[in-house]
Amino acid sequence: MVPEERQAIMYSFFADRSRIADGLVHLDGEDVNHIRNVLRMHPGEKVLISCGDEWEYTCEIISVGEDEVTCRIIDAQKPGKELPSRIYLFQCLPKGDKMETVIQKAVELGAYEIIPVSSRRCVMKLDARKADQKVIRWNKIAESAAKQSKRMIIPAVHKVLTFVEALSYAESLDVRLIPYELESGMAGTRKILSGIRPGQSVGVLIGPEGGFDAQEVTAARTAGFQPITLGQRILRTETAGMTVLSILMYLLERDS
Repeated sequence: MVPEERQAIMYSFFADRSRIADGLVHLDGEDVNHIRNVLRMHPGEKVLISCGDEWEYTCEIISVGEDEVTCRIIDAQKPGKELPSRIYLFQCLPKGDKMETVIQKAVELGAYEIIPVSSRRCVMKLDARKADQKVIRWNKIAESAAKQSKRMIIPAVHKVLTFVEALSYAESLDVRLIPYELESGMAGTRKILSGIRPGQSVGVLIGPEGGFDAQEVTAARTAGFQPITLGQRILRTETAGMTVLSILMYLLERDS
């Protein structure tokens, strides 16, 4: 890739606000290796840097060291890249490495937070040590996806919750949705989804490969979750969440 093509791409990075001073941004940690040894960037090239809020900075690299990359801020903007609603994806644990794909795509589609859930029919069972290790890896995947999709924030991947804990965690959200294969009536689903307004927080609860059992659906209803249908076809667990997120992104995305 020639320098002109690379500058048109403008790679994105995140920095804590404490790393900004006197018009300079100091990047450290894994970003240094990525800039220095993977992207092989040099002084004079430009990057985008976000600090986890509405501001994004266009910066010029002025030095690439072994432990730090220093960039000069040349512009600041509020691009409005984040959705106007915070969407929480409650994903029951799928088999194998599917959760990694779910997290990557959920971040790309604008999810604010991903909450792994252990429900009754989950095939994957994690003890505390394995769960902690998984969450560390999942958060790294979220960070990578946030950089690639030029998000303004890095969506957090929460620790694994039980089904009951997940319902409690979602109780303060404005809208709570549970796609359910036994629910029918697209008209009702359209009405619910189209009624979501910018600024409302939205929770989406996705079942595992075996689906929710009847008691879990009843508990979710009691906790304020509204059952919706995603059509007459049965979607895989890794597809269902992406479908809802895609619809919400379409409905809530700001006009550019």
